[in-house]
Amino acid sequence: MERNVGVISEKQVIGNCDRLSRFIGGKNALVAQGGGQRGIFTAGVLDAFNLSNFDPFDVYYGTSAGALNLCSFLCRQQGLGKAFITDLTTDSSFFNLFSYIRKKQYVDLSWALDRIVEYPYRLDLDMGRQVLGERQAYAAVTSSDKLIDHYLPIIQPNWRDVLLATCAIPTLCPQPIDVAGHAYVDGGISASIPVQEAWRQGARFIAVIRTESIEGDEIELQSAPLTSAPNEAWLRQSLNYLQTQWQQKVTQWRQDWSGYLRQKMLLAPREERLNGGRWLFGAEHLYRMSHLIGGSVDTRLADMLMVHYQTYALTLEFLKRPPDDVFVIQIAPEQPLRSNTLLSRKSDLLLDYEQGLEAGYNFIRSWEAARIQCGQPLETSKSGLLE
Repeated sequence: MERNVGVISEKQVIGNCDRLSRFIGGKNALVAQGGGQRGIFTAGVLDAFNLSNFDPFDVYYGTSAGALNLCSFLCRQQGLGKAFITDLTTDSSFFNLFSYIRKKQYVDLSWALDRIVEYPYRLDLDMGRQVLGERQAYAAVTSSDKLIDHYLPIIQPNWRDVLLATCAIPTLCPQPIDVAGHAYVDGGISASIPVQEAWRQGARFIAVIRTESIEGDEIELQSAPLTSAPNEAWLRQSLNYLQTQWQQKVTQWRQDWSGYLRQKMLLAPREERLNGGRWLFGAEHLYRMSHLIGGSVDTRLADMLMVHYQTYALTLEFLKRPPDDVFVIQIAPEQPLRSNTLLSRKSDLLLDYEQGLEAGYNFIRSWEAARIQCGQPLETSKSGLLE
C-alpha cells in the first residue's frame, strides 16, 4: 500500500516521487515548527529556497521561531533568519541567565524585533507584503483564557504584536500579549506544528519543517508497517472541539498532573526529555526555571503543559498517518541538532544551519523530480517576483 508521507533530511531525498506527483498541483502549504535557537535549521532550509528562487506555496503557517523565520523568507532576505538567531538571540540583551535568576529579567524579544528592522538588518516588510500578494501567512498563538489555538496573519501592520504573541513562552515572558483586545501566549502550547490547520483550510500538499529529528517522535515514517487508518470522522474533528472537552476535565486532572510532573522531574534521566524542546525550554526546563526565580508550577502552567502534550500527541498521529486526501513531507534533521533551544554555542548554530541548507536543497530536488514525473512544467515561485 502506498503511503502519502515522506521524510527529507540533509542526507536523504524522496526515492519514489510518483505518489507525491499526484498532490502538488493543488493548494500547497508550508509549515514551520518552533524550537527557539533550533530554528537555525529552519533558517537554513528557507535560505536554500530563497537561493533557488523556490516558492511554490499558497499558504504559510509558523509557530514561534518558525513564524519569525517565515517573515525573513517572505521578505526575500536570505540570511536574515540566520542573523536573527546567531546575532540577536545570542546577545545578553536578549537573554541573560543570571539576570533572569537574580532579577527576573525575562527574554526580551521586543528588543530583538526593534533591532531587526534597523541597520544592518532592515526587515523589508513592504517586500513581504508584495511577495505574499493574495496568499496568506499565519502565526499560531494560544488564547490565554481557553488555551485554544488561533492563527493570526503576519506581515500586517500589527506584525510586531503577532510575533511577540506566538513567542510568549510561559515563565520566560512576564505576561500574555494583547493583540486586538485578546490575550495570547505561545503558539507551541496548542499548535507546536500547525499542520492540521493547514489541512483543515484545504491544503493537499504540506511541507513541514521540523527542528527535531524524526527519531524523537518514536515513529518510523519510512519503514514502519501500516496499522489500520484512524477513523476519518475522528481526524476531521476540530482540535478546538477536543480542547473544549479537555477544558471540562482540567479541574479533576490538575492535582494528579502536578504531582506526576514533579515526580518526572525528580526521577527521569536527563536523556528522557519530557518535551524534547518543542517549547523554547521544554517542560522540564519550565519547571526548573520557575523555581530558579522563586515561583512554582502552578495550576495554570500545569494546564498549559497538559494541553500541549495532548495536542502534540494528536499532531504526531496526523504526521504518521495523514488523511488520504493530503501528502505530507517532513523536512527534518537526520540526527538531533547540536543547538539548544536557548544558550547555544555559535559553532553549533552554524553547523545546524548548514544541515538545514542541504535539507532544503534535497527537498527542491524531490519536488522537481515529482513535477517532471507528472508532466508539469517547473514552477519555482507563485509570487511572480523570483522567476
